[in-house]
Amino acid sequence: MLVNMPVNLASACRAAADSKALSPWDLYRRQRGGEGTLARADGEESFYTARMRLLLALLFILGLAAPAAAESLVRIEGKNFITPDGRPLSIKGISLGNWLMPEGYMFKFEVAKSPRQIFGAFDRLLGPDRAARFWTGFRDTYIARDDIRFIKSVGFNTVRIPLHYRLFMTEQGEIEGEGWALLDRVLGWVREAGLLAIVDLHAAPGGQTGINHDDGPGYPLMFYVPRDRELTVRLWRAIAQRYSGDPAILGYDILNEPIAPYHDTATLNMRLEPFYKEVTQAIRDVDPGRVVILAGGQWSSSFDMLGAPFAKNLAYTYHLFWASTKRDSIQRHLNFANRYDVPLFLGETGELTDEWNERFRKLQEEHGIGWAFWTYKNLDTPSTVVSIPLPAGWAEIVAFADGTRREQPAAAVIDRAIQQYLEGIRFRNGVIRWSYLASLGLKAAP
Repeated sequence: MLVNMPVNLASACRAAADSKALSPWDLYRRQRGGEGTLARADGEESFYTARMRLLLALLFILGLAAPAAAESLVRIEGKNFITPDGRPLSIKGISLGNWLMPEGYMFKFEVAKSPRQIFGAFDRLLGPDRAARFWTGFRDTYIARDDIRFIKSVGFNTVRIPLHYRLFMTEQGEIEGEGWALLDRVLGWVREAGLLAIVDLHAAPGGQTGINHDDGPGYPLMFYVPRDRELTVRLWRAIAQRYSGDPAILGYDILNEPIAPYHDTATLNMRLEPFYKEVTQAIRDVDPGRVVILAGGQWSSSFDMLGAPFAKNLAYTYHLFWASTKRDSIQRHLNFANRYDVPLFLGETGELTDEWNERFRKLQEEHGIGWAFWTYKNLDTPSTVVSIPLPAGWAEIVAFADGTRREQPAAAVIDRAIQQYLEGIRFRNGVIRWSYLASLGLKAAP
């Protein structure tokens, strides 16, 4: 039966016969040298994708393939996340903030807060060409294989990856951008390390929050402008199609902190669940069985606008910083989970003290709630896993970026500060906050 097959398909089938434990995804990546993806970013079926589909069909005919892709994915049963082998999954996660979605405070900026303001500040500081090279170096270095291996080694089991849509989609809605290769790469490292990933859309077209960290105009236009909504659905469909069946992905976190509490919440809250239904259907059309994570409104603080689950494998996420460490702070969320028998996930928290971290983390665990703290790496801070050393002269960089200093710093100051920053973000040069890790119940010392 293998005689008339193309050589690479025949060899793949023989590989399957030698190792039936390999999933179709693993077999495909083995054939592509670990670099391939199941679909091109533009959503069109590539030559390799078509060939993979034929391979999977042949493997199923031969009885060599793993069960359906959905059976290799994390799923939901009642209030629990369940691993493919049937065990409850207690999420212990960390967010890779600032990497593919920069935030001003993580550069110590107080005025240049949104990504577009940050990019503008570096354009003024370095000039557009040099700034472009800075961002290429930044994204290549801020999160690397060493970081992912370390995250696994200290006891995390999940990374949450915030995304900015502009790295994956043009303003005209074409699915392309440097973010695809970066996301492919980090998911490869996640898979290699034996971690899981949650893909989080932090900045949707038009903005979904109404504040700086969605890079919108200061109003959640995604809920008002049909084109922005359409582009957001299109992007999620492209992500789901590209990573369809990939067991390294725990789930898709559809919108980060939608709908600020000081906007027209009476109107906007009614639009949140219909949007979730639309985007979930787009995802499930190409990636069936995938867990979809739905954030509450008012910056992920309320589920009041959401009803009973409208599909299988839905989870619900809230964010809570600097709150009481008593049950009262999460009781409204527990009520929602009990009412509909659904799992909760604390998607962001932290940035206070180690003592608060420990008490708040234990509160979640007492109620069976998994968590992802914010954030993995930050500049010169005790409240993170890895602290980036503060470069010499960085105060002058900040003053210029924020506009409190009109004159550009001296060229020597800029060169030194930028070089030290790019070196400081490398894992080997960061300061590991072991007490922070201990507060999360993870490895406390080397």
